[in-house]
Amino acid sequence: MNLFGTAGIRGSAVETVTPELALSVGRAAGRDGQEFVVARDGRETGQALAAAMEAGLESAGADVRRAGQLPTPALAFASQGRRGAMLTASHNPPTDNGIKLFADGEEYDRETERTVERRVEADEPPVAWDEWGDGERTSVLDAYRDAVVEYAQGHGAPLDGLRVVVDCGNGMAAVATPQVLRALGAEVVALNANVDGHFPGRESKPTPETLEDLREFLREDPDADLGIGHDGDADRIVVVDGDGEVVHEDTVVAVLAAHYTERSETSDPVVVTTPNASGRIDEQVEAAGGRVERVRLGALHEGIATAREEGDDDTEVVFAAEPWKHVHTQFGGWIDGVVSAAVIPRLVADAGGLAPLRDPVTERPYRKVSVSCPDDAKTGAMARLESAIPDEFPEASVETEYGVRATFPDGSWVLVRPSGTEPYVRIYAESDDVDALVSEATDVVEEAIAAES
Repeated sequence: MNLFGTAGIRGSAVETVTPELALSVGRAAGRDGQEFVVARDGRETGQALAAAMEAGLESAGADVRRAGQLPTPALAFASQGRRGAMLTASHNPPTDNGIKLFADGEEYDRETERTVERRVEADEPPVAWDEWGDGERTSVLDAYRDAVVEYAQGHGAPLDGLRVVVDCGNGMAAVATPQVLRALGAEVVALNANVDGHFPGRESKPTPETLEDLREFLREDPDADLGIGHDGDADRIVVVDGDGEVVHEDTVVAVLAAHYTERSETSDPVVVTTPNASGRIDEQVEAAGGRVERVRLGALHEGIATAREEGDDDTEVVFAAEPWKHVHTQFGGWIDGVVSAAVIPRLVADAGGLAPLRDPVTERPYRKVSVSCPDDAKTGAMARLESAIPDEFPEASVETEYGVRATFPDGSWVLVRPSGTEPYVRIYAESDDVDALVSEATDVVEEAIAAES
């Protein structure tokens, strides 16, 4: 049984992430923890799913602390010292929902998720009637917002006079980001700042297209300094400049990674990212005196743990991120778009604008394409590509741990990896001549797939 993808369990609330599944997952997870805090985002199906999750946890013997509606990072914050269950489908459409599990502020690792899957498949019964857990309400939001404000004050400069436009997307950022920024002294304009599980203002996924209202607002407001867009549960963040242009997600990661690396007092500062992340991140981190380690998509928490285990006393994981999702390791071990929304404006205020932060970052053209590939051909095709990619690009250094990634002497790169959820092989590339690089890589990928089909 495979329930968990790269970001928990997600799918239709009618067909996949049903109350029955939430009950089963709760009963399976509840055997491992004495206390769980449970929260949900603003989706219409969240209350019923949370109730089912709570019933499953309590029938496995765990005590439940019901936290109501929260951003996912706030639930992760509340899971420190205990476990947590979040009912959210993040940026998926309103018909979907999902389940994410946490232990002591970190997402479940792959091994723990597999244990939950085996228990769900075994359909284990409840514990004895007199061993069931109990439940009570708990309040989390104020403590979380206060902690974010306190943390952000240690970075950059005060926000007095900075005008920030925040598009909450009718999601859970509405109860966190505007309040945090105002507490930090910013002048805040909040768009779509009511929680509504139908997402009437725009689609939950923040993209250049869905953020057009935010971008237009920034273009028409001469006093606005920058914009921020969030997804439905506020773990993702998109940054928009004062002219309404979306800042590339890898540039945002590079800016934050350089900041944390420069601040580190250790001799071995490490930034953890994913194979599809730009080489501009490596360039900025190395210039600041650090190094980059990569881990599979959706496993930043595992990459952080590995880097710490394999490092020495001078190793510090100062930051971890994949596009749009950032882990501020000195604050906590979870992805947190609200912390990013607090720290980035303070860096902007300190630099005197967004442009001085972006100027040192080399932004090469970037493309992502998908090549059709039957699921049963992926393994064989990827095995062929481990030798075909080095043969095609002999001047590149090649890594094969998480797909096949070829990095060229000028900093260009191409990554080929199988999709974990769809019948495709993905190609990611960054180069001054990105179209030619993608075309060449696509030919090699298609040949490998054809040989296996």
